[in-house]
Amino acid sequence: MASKVWSEDQFSCSVCLEILKDPVTIPCGHSYCMGCIKNCWDQTDHTGVYSCPQCRETFTPRPDLRRNTMLAEVVEELKKTGLNPPPAQSYAGPGDVPCDFCTGRKFKAVKSCLTCLASYCETHIKPHYEGAAFKRHKLINAIGDLEQKLCPEHQKVLEVFCRTDQTCICLLCTQDEHKSHETVSAKKERTGKQKQLGETQTEIQQRIQERLKEIEELKQTVESLKRSACIEIKESEKIFTELIRSIEKIHTEVIELIGANEKAAVNQAEGHMKKLEQEIAELRRRNADLKQLSETEDHIHFLQNFQPLCAPPEAGDLPSVTVNTDISFGAVRKAVSELKGHIEDFCKGELVKITKTVNEVAVYSLQAPEPRNRAEFLKYSCQLTLDPNTAHRNLCLSEGNRKVTCRRETQRYPHHPERFESYTQVLCREGLSGTRCYWEIEWSVVGADIGVTYKGISRKGRDHSCSLGYNDKSWSLCCSGSSYTAWHNNNHTAITAPRSPRIGVYLDFNAGTLSFYGVSDTMTLLHRFQTTFTEPLYPGFRLQWFLDSSVTICQLN
Repeated sequence: MASKVWSEDQFSCSVCLEILKDPVTIPCGHSYCMGCIKNCWDQTDHTGVYSCPQCRETFTPRPDLRRNTMLAEVVEELKKTGLNPPPAQSYAGPGDVPCDFCTGRKFKAVKSCLTCLASYCETHIKPHYEGAAFKRHKLINAIGDLEQKLCPEHQKVLEVFCRTDQTCICLLCTQDEHKSHETVSAKKERTGKQKQLGETQTEIQQRIQERLKEIEELKQTVESLKRSACIEIKESEKIFTELIRSIEKIHTEVIELIGANEKAAVNQAEGHMKKLEQEIAELRRRNADLKQLSETEDHIHFLQNFQPLCAPPEAGDLPSVTVNTDISFGAVRKAVSELKGHIEDFCKGELVKITKTVNEVAVYSLQAPEPRNRAEFLKYSCQLTLDPNTAHRNLCLSEGNRKVTCRRETQRYPHHPERFESYTQVLCREGLSGTRCYWEIEWSVVGADIGVTYKGISRKGRDHSCSLGYNDKSWSLCCSGSSYTAWHNNNHTAITAPRSPRIGVYLDFNAGTLSFYGVSDTMTLLHRFQTTFTEPLYPGFRLQWFLDSSVTICQLN
């Protein structure tokens, strides 16, 4: 007779889920740790009704609890003979796939069978490894929701992929509603998709590296910004300290000026008052002498002294004084107040400039990523038309001013100051600024220059100031029969790339980028200019001096 295999669940407490400690058996037959069941019943003591945590049978009054000696001995013996609790991580927890064959507390599944549509723990998966009947079963790492692997209509395993409907189906579906569809095995479709997944993964990893690089650059920029801000704060404090000292010096000079003026005026007035007081004293003395003479009874004395005493008093050397009764330094206060107003107004104006300058210092600028495929570029497509007023007289415009062709015959264009006179060039009407724009050009076999320019490019003469790409006002891509050359400010860069009769031009004005692409099944970057644009840009073209060479602005909408 085969010996019975005992599992831990049979000797586990359903309350603490551990091996029984001091096991007790209650009247319904279920067993618990003595401490666990006592704690449960203590919490319901106030009701007078006690129940089994498993079967919910109730007891009144509270049953007496006694240690189940036999069960305790069995548990201890089994522990010695090899019944050890599995590690805690082998139980299924939140987010784990539970074993479909475990009873009670379930172990974590390690494998799922796509044939059985069930998941198994390490114990219950053994028959699939050992039994011949299970050899052809498909085992995978444990996954949940195995019902999703069944066809909802036929309840058969999903084994086929329908490319027409882009969905997984069973074999019966291929004979039914998907009969005429393009179907392949799930394995074959996976192989193709796996390659696509690998490409996506590579792109994601590349983007991760780019983002990590950006983070590192941002860290370095932030540190540089902190150092720069610290230096600027110290320098600004130094400048403002000097400015405060200058104002304090002016303040001191004004106070000293007022004080010196006050002192000089007071000294002058006091000197004049002293002279006036002396004159008054002399006049009072003569007046006393005259009074005494007028009262004498001696006629001879009177006549002898009359002449010298009655002579008119000398006018003296004191100037006539007009006293200013409304004297004040109000005009000085007004001048100082005006100085304060001028300084405040000046400081406000300068603060606006300083604020603008400070705000322009940014650690980074938020910009949408550059488009990666033609569909994304087309989101920024713009409508362009050629401006007849700029066209050289050997250029003929057609197709609603979207095509320009070089002709031998001189076109009868009227005189216009914006017309190119020497170079066979033409600009578009539309000026582009402050946004993202994309347009495409088709050029003839002979060749053409495709570019953009500020409106101020010269129109007369044969020097470089008139030619696209040969001055600091324009940027261009020269397309010849078998090569490309990028031009700006008379500097050029040779480009090796397959010939493309269609060129895509992408302008990100705010980011300061102008990119040229060869357009085919993919977008091939030919050249990118990186600069800072300061004025609206006008797309323009220069045709080679060959008959019937042409450029066409493609209709993208």
